[in-house]
Amino acid sequence: MSEAADTAELTRVRRRTVGVLSAGQVLGGVSFGATVSLGAVLTADLSGNDSLSGLATAGVTLGAAAFALPLAAFARRRGRRLALSTGMLSALLGVVLVVVAAHLRVFPLLLVAFALIGAGQAANLQSRYAATDLSTKGSRGRDLSLVVWATTIGAVLGPNLVGPGERLGEVVGMPPLTGPYLFTAVAQVLAVILYMVALRPDPLLLAQKLVAARDEAALRIQGIDQPTAARFAIIAIAGAHGVMGRGSAMAPVHLLHHGAALEIIGLTISLHIAGMYAFSPVFGMMADRIGRLPTILVGQALLTAALIVAALGAESTTAVTTALILLGLGWSASTVAASTLLTEASAEEFRTSRQGRGDLAMNLVGALGAILAGIILGWIGYGGLALVSLAIVIVVVVLAPTGRIARV
Repeated sequence: MSEAADTAELTRVRRRTVGVLSAGQVLGGVSFGATVSLGAVLTADLSGNDSLSGLATAGVTLGAAAFALPLAAFARRRGRRLALSTGMLSALLGVVLVVVAAHLRVFPLLLVAFALIGAGQAANLQSRYAATDLSTKGSRGRDLSLVVWATTIGAVLGPNLVGPGERLGEVVGMPPLTGPYLFTAVAQVLAVILYMVALRPDPLLLAQKLVAARDEAALRIQGIDQPTAARFAIIAIAGAHGVMGRGSAMAPVHLLHHGAALEIIGLTISLHIAGMYAFSPVFGMMADRIGRLPTILVGQALLTAALIVAALGAESTTAVTTALILLGLGWSASTVAASTLLTEASAEEFRTSRQGRGDLAMNLVGALGAILAGIILGWIGYGGLALVSLAIVIVVVVLAPTGRIARV
């Protein structure tokens, strides 16, 4: 087979892989959206303490952190198909335990269940990297961003299935507040089937094979290992998530205390989520065209604008909404470009482990940020919280020169 034919075939496999992963992200978004929507309510109900409602999200986030490295290592050994399926099956077990915990009214079991659901979130995060396994320099940002964008569909569908799911749960005799998890379970089963059947050839195993054979395509996939740039990419990913998490986690409480209606709060969060995911292809193409580092800095500029607007307009619902949209956009630009940089700055044999460390850092910083945000909010208010978060942006900008890819 000629080199042109080989390139055409690899391009076809790459595009098919991105399509399969995007479909999986839709299903993953549906399952995760329902979990987030009801998790806090269910936690408050079983614990009898509203102040513990945040443990649902914390449990999922810490679970995702705990599974990040094991799933990355498993992917390295057995491929993306089995790693992603394992994450979704673990989350499916978590869903079953949620229903059991609600039926038995055992609060600790519920927390364990949410941690297992975090495995599904870890798989969803790994999907964006799987999209780049066969990508070249000119397509990495776009391929990764398309998979991130697909999350938008699931994130919108998931919460809207809560009502129908609860009614369906009543019909089949499920415990209160658990009916929507039927849709979660179905979405996870469909995702496992999709990955096992359609994610062939496995993109990571194929990339490893090409690199080992020193195939012509390997020169476009492999890259030169640049650990300093990869380290900066992890810092940028974690930093953006920490800034975004602090601002968004406390926004509903802040708006509610300032008299905003629940409908307005819901609209505000929806616009924030749209900022996070809907424009990711724009930032992916920007990362491919103007560079990974410049796009990360665009993200930091958007985060800075968001924090300044939040600090100056903390008493205004319009200003807080604007700040949350900018936060979402800043997170998207930074995360898409930094994830692309992390892949590009890592030789193929180091990629999965560094990607796992990146997701571990991202989730740990997100969980810690959400916990500290409540303390800071009570101490110096929402505007003060925004100003404190600026310190993270400053660190990323100061370290940005270390993220340059050396020309070799």
